Amino acid sequence: MIQSQTYLNVADNCGARKLMCIRIIGAGNRGYGHIGNLIIAVIKEAAQNSSLEKSEVIKAVIVRTRKQLKRCCGTIIRYDDNAAVVIDKKRNPKGSRVFGPIAEELREVNFTKIVSLAPEIL
Repeated sequence: MIQSQTYLNVADNCGARKLMCIRIIGAGNRGYGHIGNLIIAVIKEAAQNSSLEKSEVIKAVIVRTRKQLKRCCGTIIRYDDNAAVVIDKKRNPKGSRVFGPIAEELREVNFTKIVSLAPEIL
């Protein structure tokens, strides 16, 4: 579960390293997001030679959460960290590579470009 003020790692090579969630888009009164939800975040840590800068507000999609995810078939998936991929206005990733495992649920919410870049899909 990702909520406001949660820190996330960045799972791609866009230049940002750490994000802090400001708002979950489409969560309504729920107040927390899961894998596949869009978030508005601020960059807390960035690489020096990147196009993204510290304290820049961006949009990202949640790709990993420490809170377990239960699928319809009964399997439970849990990751070691909270991670997100930075996206642009057309919902494509800003980076050209995605690091770490990515959940299959992203394909269901039309983030197929992120799924195709991932080295491992769970």
